[in-house]
Amino acid sequence: MLDFLPALPRSIIAFIIVLGILVFVHEFGHYIAARWRKVHVEAFSIGFGRALYSWRDSLGTVWKLGWVPLGGYVKLHGQERPEDASAETRAGWIAGRTFHEKSVLSRAIIVAAGPLANFVLAIVLYFALYAAMGRPVADTAPVIGEVVAGSVSAKAGLKAGDRVTAIDDTPIEHFLDIRRIVLAGGGKPITLHITRGTTKIDITAVPEPIADAQGGTPIYRIGVGPQAVYEPISLVEAFTNASAQTLSITVQTLDGVWGMITHRRSGEDLGGPLRIAQMSGEVASLGFASMVSFIALLSVNLGLINLFPIPVLDGGHLMFFAAEALRGRPLSARAQEYGYRAGFALLIGLFVFATWNDLGHIGLFRWVASLIG
Repeated sequence: MLDFLPALPRSIIAFIIVLGILVFVHEFGHYIAARWRKVHVEAFSIGFGRALYSWRDSLGTVWKLGWVPLGGYVKLHGQERPEDASAETRAGWIAGRTFHEKSVLSRAIIVAAGPLANFVLAIVLYFALYAAMGRPVADTAPVIGEVVAGSVSAKAGLKAGDRVTAIDDTPIEHFLDIRRIVLAGGGKPITLHITRGTTKIDITAVPEPIADAQGGTPIYRIGVGPQAVYEPISLVEAFTNASAQTLSITVQTLDGVWGMITHRRSGEDLGGPLRIAQMSGEVASLGFASMVSFIALLSVNLGLINLFPIPVLDGGHLMFFAAEALRGRPLSARAQEYGYRAGFALLIGLFVFATWNDLGHIGLFRWVASLIG
């Protein structure tokens, strides 16, 4: 999928496709919930800035496609409070169809529906993969199933389907033997003896270092994965496995975030848009199934992150609604304003930090240092 394109345009196109799907599903969750709770939706936009294309449906909602594909939004009718709106704006409100006049429960449902839609998308995508391809099972054969784009293996000429018969003078019987030898080699060059069809060839590769989960002693890889083997399962089993996979990713993500907070994991693991774009391009080169799985993974992460109790995010709104339900009245405008400012500052800080990590990950700083040197 898109593997016919050079790396940079492939990454850009794949990133736009992935982000577009995730944002559309997230905002569509808000849209459907608003329709259910009888709130008029004024606008549904994918992307920001001037609209490249727009139309108004029979219900009065303007659907837009913005030229900056970095998010989206749903504009709810009467989303602001009466005291924050001008007299002209209030005069145009439709009685019974504004967001602010709905109950706390209805408002919470509309806000929570966005992240929930992302979890549903992940389950649907994993279900489709399991139903169509079956359940992945372990395959111990030393056959290369995938080669990561841009890795040392890709540069050395390894291809999916290659069988590794030996590394240097060590016979290889299981795929795990490849990983064990690479990890134990400490980055020393290795010679892989390959059988490709009826041809036998030797390929030399130098394992590349990556930081481990704690950011300590580097570990090494050559950028290959095992050959996937699937067993057929019923539709019920496909749904069960899809739900379990979504739950597993959720738990792993929460564990990763907590690990960064407690310094059990390195902050360098936090990636931003640039790394997602790079990974999108790499995954797109591996095929349609890999792309679908990647979208499902990101969908879980997007849904989960939006539920964090940070003002500006959906979770922050839900936190304010919970306080309103407990107090019997909303928090003061000043308290909410301070909360939104703090949340916005936190998100900007995280964005800058993640982008800094991304620039280091793609080698920008090493490139600048080489120029200076």
